[in-house]
Amino acid sequence: MSRITSTRLADSRELIYFDDPATPERTPESLVDHRELPARGEPGEVRYDALSGDWVAVAAHRQARTHLPPADQCPICPTTPANPSEIPASDYDVVVFENRFPSLGPAVGDIPPLPAPGHSGHGTTGPAFGRCEVVAFTPQHTGSFAELGETRARTVIEAWAQRTEALSALPGIKQVFPFENRGADIGVTLHHPHGQIYAYPYVTPRAAQLGAVARKYYDDVDAKETLAASLLKAEREDGSRMVLEAEHFSAYVPFAARWPLEIHLVPHRSVPDLAALSGGERDELSHVYLDLLKRLDSLYPTPMPYISAWHQAPLDPSLRPAGQLHLQLTSPRRAADKLKYLAGSEAAMGAFINDTTPEAVAERLRNAAAPASSKTLEGTRA
Repeated sequence: MSRITSTRLADSRELIYFDDPATPERTPESLVDHRELPARGEPGEVRYDALSGDWVAVAAHRQARTHLPPADQCPICPTTPANPSEIPASDYDVVVFENRFPSLGPAVGDIPPLPAPGHSGHGTTGPAFGRCEVVAFTPQHTGSFAELGETRARTVIEAWAQRTEALSALPGIKQVFPFENRGADIGVTLHHPHGQIYAYPYVTPRAAQLGAVARKYYDDVDAKETLAASLLKAEREDGSRMVLEAEHFSAYVPFAARWPLEIHLVPHRSVPDLAALSGGERDELSHVYLDLLKRLDSLYPTPMPYISAWHQAPLDPSLRPAGQLHLQLTSPRRAADKLKYLAGSEAAMGAFINDTTPEAVAERLRNAAAPASSKTLEGTRA
């Protein structure tokens, strides 16, 4: 079990250290941010798109956010005299802190209700309530999640679970989404291995779509089995798209995969979110997740760009009973030197066309192995 220590940065943002089990207790100095920072701004706004029924966050202040700084100016490396970073400590294991340039927040609360029947809702706006957090996986500036050891990966999972539970309890929050964007081809703005957590004041369009389909299935079946559990059972029986099977988790390429590389990792037990996983399930997840990432990186000579999206059941009581935690790990890479771009059909119509077959991709991933030169990043203490 990791040790959790909370502190405040100079502008009052929360920062939380999640330390590996063997890490010594934090010193008081590691909790003090000596920088002089301007006061935090007010939230941006959310605007209601009457044409689609979606909320859109408008956050113009993010134009000034840090973009691919050199290593000696990285804001999530440990603090040094030459680089007083976002993290006061001179060393750390895993850190979670409120984003300095958030899309949502820092205030939380309820956004305006959806328009009444017969009204378009055009012009409806409200504060962009919510919370955006950064998760630094390691103090090392280079590397990736796949290069973490299982101990460190387990600490990250503990951080995701703890933050999911804490953020879900905040006023007005409707959905909590941990994710990682990896690689310049995905559009990362920091090279340092890290992820993010968004706590939304509304159910996002994709989650609402998946939730509605899952709820209909859940209501229609007598056993009250989740749709995710049913699909996993069908994939395990078929076998042609399975990537791996363990005691608590299995991974497969979905039958109707949208992306050239797409893997779904699903727990065998139906749970709504990461916070609901048992200790044993979290232990196995640290191994299985690293296995999947290493398989991805072994497919081509250069590291795989990907989006790692943890789908958790929305907090909306009409959707939550049918929801189930699962990972959707996707990459736009369709060949060693080719990317899939979302052009007319996908971007404008949402009608995906896949240039690969799920069965062939699953076979490649089953046969993939971590490179012999694979190393681990456990930070300077390991």
